[in-house]
Amino acid sequence: MIVGLGFVSLLIDMVADGAASVTGALLEQLGATALLVGLVTGGAQALALLLRLVTGPWADRTGAYWGFTIAGYALTAISVPLLAFTPMLGAAGLAVASALILVERTGKAIRSPAKTVLLADAALAVGVGKGFGVHKALDQIGAFGGPLIVAGVAALTGSLAPAFLVLIVPAAAAMVLLFWLRAKVPDPSMYQPAEPEPAKPAPAKSAVAQSRSDADPRPTDPQPTTAEAAASVAAAARATFRTFLLFSLFAGLTTFGLLSFGIVSFHLAASDLVPLAGVPLVYALGMAAAALSAFATGWAYDRWGARVLYAVPVMTLFVPGLVLGPTLATVVGGVVVWGAATGVQDSTVKALVADLVPGRKRGAAYGWFAVFQGVGALAGAVVAGALYGNVPLLIGLVVVLQIVAIVLLAIVLRRRGAARVGTAQPRDR
Repeated sequence: MIVGLGFVSLLIDMVADGAASVTGALLEQLGATALLVGLVTGGAQALALLLRLVTGPWADRTGAYWGFTIAGYALTAISVPLLAFTPMLGAAGLAVASALILVERTGKAIRSPAKTVLLADAALAVGVGKGFGVHKALDQIGAFGGPLIVAGVAALTGSLAPAFLVLIVPAAAAMVLLFWLRAKVPDPSMYQPAEPEPAKPAPAKSAVAQSRSDADPRPTDPQPTTAEAAASVAAAARATFRTFLLFSLFAGLTTFGLLSFGIVSFHLAASDLVPLAGVPLVYALGMAAAALSAFATGWAYDRWGARVLYAVPVMTLFVPGLVLGPTLATVVGGVVVWGAATGVQDSTVKALVADLVPGRKRGAAYGWFAVFQGVGALAGAVVAGALYGNVPLLIGLVVVLQIVAIVLLAIVLRRRGAARVGTAQPRDR
């Protein structure tokens, strides 16, 4: 199940990330400014995340996880090839391209919570860090291959339009594989661990034993009443929610600092640092770094615990100053760091959500979690576009926010460890 969903993501990310690698450059060709690129690409990313607040609980209520997954992938498979026609539309091309970019990310919002629940069910059988890491590694192979296809076709034709059309092939293959996988595994909840059997009631005492017990003057441990047990459960639920909320805020702050590659591709094109066909190659390099970091940190998460997540804000500290640098070498180095941080953010970070939140609430939890990431993505892209001419100020802002993120993560891990100790669970990983 994990590998099957991974190959679906591999194929569809060839489509989505093939387009994302040149989104900023395409909009720049159609007449967009840096601020408009930030609004469109950041807004698209925010839409992909914020709508999960609706689609996550909706998927939980209906249980139609496969239906949401298929519908979301279909939107991406259709909208990306249509970008090929936007340069032919004259003045309307910019508006149509912006709308198609938003539609593609809407597909992401529809499928992502449901697909993550499907994946989490299977990952619980092998380790959530490992499961999410393997899936993300396969996902990132597609994210690496798609930009290479776009770069190759753009280099041969001198235009982006034929490259978008070629992406129809992996889009169709992804849909065929998805339907086949659904037929093979219609109910992924089969992978969930079996619930422990309730304890059998103790046999009733005989009259003699009862009389002896009544005569025994030794104190016995008081048993909690039903009301006390309910209050204890409610208090634990509130503590879990507060911890989850702090972790979501951490994710929002790190997402802000990672900006949007639309801004980076705009910078590469506007500054003439690389030819048009070279822009997706830079993106592909970032996706390769994301794949490696996702797999490595997923394995490290299962072995050493959530402390590996400190790598995200630390790497994010350096992103704005590098990706908006004056030389190609600086930008390429920054994209590698950006890709590595993005790989952890999109895979191993989600593993902690699966550990924090009970299974029956994970769909809604991933939806709320995405709200914080969406707000961070939109704010980061817009601010980066607005401060495109004042990079030092942008760097200072990101540094401050990442220091706050590090403090928040420390609080989350301390609370999680205390909760595990208080409930006699295994050590905090």
